[in-house]
Amino acid sequence: MIIYILSRNKNLYSTSRILEAGIERGHSMRVIDYMRCYMNITSQNPTVYYGGESLGNVDALVPRIGASNTFYGTAVVRQFETMKSYVVNSSVSIANSRDKLRSSQILAEAGINMPITGFASHTKDIEGVIESVGSTPLIMKLLQGTQGQGIVLAETRKAAESVMSAFRQLDADIMVQEYIKESAGTDIRAFVVGDKVVASMKRNAPEGEFRSNVHRGSTVQNITLTNEETMIAVNAAKTLGLAIAGVDLMRSNRGPLILEVNSSPGLQGIETCSKIDVAKAIILFIEKNKRNNDV
Repeated sequence: MIIYILSRNKNLYSTSRILEAGIERGHSMRVIDYMRCYMNITSQNPTVYYGGESLGNVDALVPRIGASNTFYGTAVVRQFETMKSYVVNSSVSIANSRDKLRSSQILAEAGINMPITGFASHTKDIEGVIESVGSTPLIMKLLQGTQGQGIVLAETRKAAESVMSAFRQLDADIMVQEYIKESAGTDIRAFVVGDKVVASMKRNAPEGEFRSNVHRGSTVQNITLTNEETMIAVNAAKTLGLAIAGVDLMRSNRGPLILEVNSSPGLQGIETCSKIDVAKAIILFIEKNKRNNDV
């Protein structure tokens, strides 16, 4: 098969691992910098160009779209969809996963358990927003934040009011979420491929930090998920239309709760921790589903 990986940098760990796994399976692999692509949008002969070359005749596409390039990256993915290429994660599913509010609404509508969540923009009823998620302590998130950025823990009502007032002055949309005390400083990343969790790890925040992102110095450990955790992770990815996803969840007194679903999950941390060849699992999934699509 001819497989394109849409990625800004072929030397990134995740990109290079998928490239390597595909080559080992005998496929013709190529990394395409999607930001350098341009498109001919017509109904008769839709085309994607890269360095003057027409990119047609591709069997499968693996999007690795960076958060800051979501708009143009999903447009390129959509163009390949128009050309009837098999795309692992669709443009719509990527866009939905990047929008914290929209993805939360979609998951809630599907009955996926999450922390109690509120959303606000220019409201002056700050107390009402706080009460909507059960008072303090609570988590406040800027909708555009990634990798733990733009997330604040407000431990008191006064702190919450101050942060929300500051966000209002920045003209920022914010998400307010209940604080799960029993899971403070820890969460779980489940790597979903198709209808399976192929690897998982637990992330533990450093002392004094509530965000358990690896980029912020968290430690990781291999973990075996319960059946309930596996089911909710797979269902969350499926609900958003993602065949490959990094699903973040936490354990609470009322069961596992979904925090976020990532459409371009990193491989380095989870492969290193779990010792599982996640890249190979992705390629095997593509092989199986491309055959099914061709039938």
